[in-house]
Amino acid sequence: MNTPLNRCVLTASLCLLAPLPAQALEFSGYVRSGVGNSLNGGKQSCFKLPGAETKYRLGNECEQYAELELRQDILTLDDGSVLSVDGMASFYNQYNHQLTFQGENGSVRMPQLYAQWSNLPRLNGGSLWAGRRYYKRNDIHISDFYYWNQSATGGGIEDVLIGGLKYSYAFSRKDSLYQEQAVTRHDVNVAGFKTNPGGELEFGVSYLEKPRRTDAHSGWAITAQHVQNAFLGGRNTVALQYGEGSGTGLGYTGNTRLDNSSKRYRLVEFFDWQVTPRFGGQVEAVYQKDVRPQGDNQEWLSLGVRPAYAISQQFKLVTELGHDQVKAADGTRTLSKFTFAPTWSPKGPGFWERPEIRLYYTYARWNKAAQLAANRLDAGSALSDSGAFGRARHGSNMGLQVEYWWK
Repeated sequence: MNTPLNRCVLTASLCLLAPLPAQALEFSGYVRSGVGNSLNGGKQSCFKLPGAETKYRLGNECEQYAELELRQDILTLDDGSVLSVDGMASFYNQYNHQLTFQGENGSVRMPQLYAQWSNLPRLNGGSLWAGRRYYKRNDIHISDFYYWNQSATGGGIEDVLIGGLKYSYAFSRKDSLYQEQAVTRHDVNVAGFKTNPGGELEFGVSYLEKPRRTDAHSGWAITAQHVQNAFLGGRNTVALQYGEGSGTGLGYTGNTRLDNSSKRYRLVEFFDWQVTPRFGGQVEAVYQKDVRPQGDNQEWLSLGVRPAYAISQQFKLVTELGHDQVKAADGTRTLSKFTFAPTWSPKGPGFWERPEIRLYYTYARWNKAAQLAANRLDAGSALSDSGAFGRARHGSNMGLQVEYWWK
């Protein structure tokens, strides 16, 4: 079928597979896949609290997902700068569905397709880029929370070194393939503030222009982030974020119908550790407050930890405990989730080593307010009384999963 997506995939494939030097071609990717069921005999249904931005992912992912990326250097100029193209295809399919990639069962997308001119002497090592790109993404791994994500369809100037600091600017119209309406967004980042040994501060500002609609508004957001490296074998990250109007997306494009009386505050803290070769993990805390003039204010608190201990070079015991709480007008919703996952990792005992093959057991419990909110906002989900666990406010899943990334 001659769709825009198919034409896009074909064009990227031709560019990336052209007869260019083999050593310049880079292939990277990510895959997770598995099988699982709820212990009451039904299909696996994952646990996510209504109003929370994310869920804790170990033993709590109900889809097959893959990203395959090719990057090709096309030309290296006399000044040392490099012209390259990058393309990525992603594949998504829910557990217990046929591999049709139609409707809600799954999808095939091309989340990245861009050209880049990097290592430019006139930009002090900076680069120019244009296209659809994963751009300056910051995430918490155990909950898959991209709290500061400036991915864009647009272009920009990246990491221009001036006075020891790196300056970046991006102009975009969309932040993802799923953004329905185009919105003009400007992102400015300044990184490289050395605060202490191993510590670095970065600032970012986003401004979203008012779309040409009578019910739309402009918005803005600001983020300050500090990263402390070489701490207990890992690193600590803390971020403060604030946004108004459509800037309440805090890096994403938010709801353009919101004016500047709508505000969002967010504090993010997470720590990766690897205190010994066999003991590593990640812990996180997120607090977010939404202020809305209509009175539907909301507060979200999320606390979670995933420790991993390797009892041999290739076998780990991994657990994850996560708790989410949302205070809303209809009451306080809570969800607690625990997972135990014996894990085989052929590459070694470290927390970040992949691939991992996990046998997991997951148990979750939620309150009545969470069930009522799920009935209203997400009927048929695990927490609703029309979901896999019926009127019960607890449930368990068991399954097998493989996760692998490579570069």
